Amino acid sequence: QVQLLESGGGLVQAGGSLRLSCANSGSIRSIVAVGWYRQFLGNERDLVAQIDSGGVTNYADSVKGRFTISRDKTTVYLQMDSLKSEDTAVYYCAVDVKPSIEAPIRRSWGQGTQVTVSS
Repeated sequence: QVQLLESGGGLVQAGGSLRLSCANSGSIRSIVAVGWYRQFLGNERDLVAQIDSGGVTNYADSVKGRFTISRDKTTVYLQMDSLKSEDTAVYYCAVDVKPSIEAPIRRSWGQGTQVTVSS
């Protein structure tokens, strides 16, 4: 079972930076992609950034040039620079795995971490 532990959220002033981390509890096989999503109060979770098994990245237009996703063997990171008040949200990491060709992609979520940007 995939267990993800997020850290790095907090309160920062506009223009500042934060780095989020999402650590796997153990070895995860057949990863298709890992990503960060965020949820504004009362809304659905939206993709912020994703990196697939080949290292290809994808970013929401609103964060391009400001956020950078990266990963190592056990952890995925989200470096957030030039933060704006509208970046305030709960951030979740997600891991998509596909155990076999026949199996569907399964997504596991972290518990979420609050990011608050004061203007």
